[in-house]
Amino acid sequence: MDTPAPARSLSENDVLDAAARLVAAFSRTDTEAYFAAFAPDATFVFHTEPARLESRAEYEALWAFWLADGWSVTACESSEAHVQVYGTSAVFSHTVLTTAGTPGAAATTRERETIVFTRSGDRILAVHEHLSPVPDPGFSLEPADAGAAEGADAGATPVVVVA
Repeated sequence: MDTPAPARSLSENDVLDAAARLVAAFSRTDTEAYFAAFAPDATFVFHTEPARLESRAEYEALWAFWLADGWSVTACESSEAHVQVYGTSAVFSHTVLTTAGTPGAAATTRERETIVFTRSGDRILAVHEHLSPVPDPGFSLEPADAGAAEGADAGATPVVVVA
């Protein structure tokens, strides 16, 4: 009886290469190559969608709907890549600048993306993707008048308004 060989660990270069192929296929709107980069049971969380997509097939159906409306990607640039390897799995995160849309209605977005990769036989497949917007650079959790509070009465009770 043959025992299967343990799966080979991923390297940072393995993950960077897999991510580069995925991003390149996306930037060409190459449906076949793009979805070949994902495991069938991959999940997807996109800030633009109301719910998690529970499989590659769900995402492919959404993608086909977009394509039917004339949607395509015209550019996608990856920057600020970061890889964390955990044996046969890895977390890849980066910033993406994407131009996509329908003819005459394309938009450019800057988003953060995390993709979880795993080795499956001889292939490296994405098993989860999470996309979120990059916050406005002017965003701050500090109140706009935080400096003015220093001179305020120290015994005053702050008022919090919840809308």
